[in-house]
Amino acid sequence: MEQHNFTSIVTEFVLLGLTQSPELQRFLFVIFFIVYVTTWLGNVTIITTVITNRQLHTPMYFLLANLAFLDVSDSSVTAPKLLLGLLSQRTTISFKECILQMFFFHFIAGAVIVVFVLMAADRYVAIYKPLRYLTIMNQGVCMGLVAGAWLGGLTHSAVQIALILQLPFCGPNILDNFYCDVPQVIKLACTDTYLVELLMVSNSGMLIIVMFIILLVSYTVILRKIKKHITDGKHKALSTCGTQITVVCLQFIPSIFIYARPFQKFPMDKLVSVIFTVIIPMLNPMIYTLRNAEMKMAIRRLISQMLSSGRKL
Repeated sequence: MEQHNFTSIVTEFVLLGLTQSPELQRFLFVIFFIVYVTTWLGNVTIITTVITNRQLHTPMYFLLANLAFLDVSDSSVTAPKLLLGLLSQRTTISFKECILQMFFFHFIAGAVIVVFVLMAADRYVAIYKPLRYLTIMNQGVCMGLVAGAWLGGLTHSAVQIALILQLPFCGPNILDNFYCDVPQVIKLACTDTYLVELLMVSNSGMLIIVMFIILLVSYTVILRKIKKHITDGKHKALSTCGTQITVVCLQFIPSIFIYARPFQKFPMDKLVSVIFTVIIPMLNPMIYTLRNAEMKMAIRRLISQMLSSGRKL
């Protein structure tokens, strides 16, 4: 059907979800419900541990707590709709809700990217300027940097949504996904979207690639410094940087696959979307706690204190 035959204004979108099989839907609901609960438990545990343990009141853990907050927030933008979709044969989302979901998703995801850059910068200062580390990365600076991360995410998302809102949606309203995202929604516009797609790829895809390259170069420089000059705490420094590199790769590689290419449909799109919207927010706290001895000890102390308080009650 030609696009000019569409005359109605789209008021809602139909989300096809991950599968149309009722048996598989029930199975996936249980799996992703466990994943979502684990995401909350893991990230909230990190946030609570950092807040309650004075030994963790350092720039590195302050940034880690902010990343945990962003992870649980990002997952909460998409996972509830995924779970609801797995309980229903037909899931719809209003046009306004779709726009809001895309806004908050890219707002938080943009802030996450900037926080990764801040964490790399924090390690750079800690390794190259150890004596001035706490002076350079003081509380005011950390608060300002995190505020800048949120502002960066807000700017990125505002540009995305502004470009989408200028498009007419007057016909097809079926999204072959479990949540609203730019690559799928933009294809439903009943007009030529080539220029808008080009702007979107520049705003999202190229930005992600540039940030990823900057982070890889930064961590390469840091690791070279650690291996050549640092002796005391070398293993701890290597472990910390290795953890951050792992998390960065998990976050950026799927994002590059989705956003740094023309908005064409690929068979792996849904799987990759599930990985970076639902799975990675759960894995991040696990990776940080399993590879960070200081964090593991702090979490054990927190759990012991909670159990002791429970017995007293």
